[in-house]
Amino acid sequence: MLDEWITAVKTELGIDLDVDTGVLLDLARDAAHGVARPAAPLTTFLVGYAAARAGDGADRRPSPRPPAGRGARPALGRRTGRRAARRAALRKATE
Repeated sequence: MLDEWITAVKTELGIDLDVDTGVLLDLARDAAHGVARPAAPLTTFLVGYAAARAGDGADRRPSPRPPAGRGARPALGRRTGRRAARRAALRKATE
């Protein structure tokens, strides 16, 4: 269902872009739990905006790190397995 929604939104917006939903959802989750729930959509918007302004290719993605803010909790122990590998690959791609 989520993939269908993203496809429909991309079609409506007229964009052709591979979307890594796992990374976006991780980013939103980290912002929601580390800062406040409303930070999730705002953070994903700002990351997308920054990526668009950078303008140096669709394959270059920013690192999914929400800003530390009031009430932010460290992510110790949460970044394991597949998520850690995905984040490491993103960091390498953005260097």
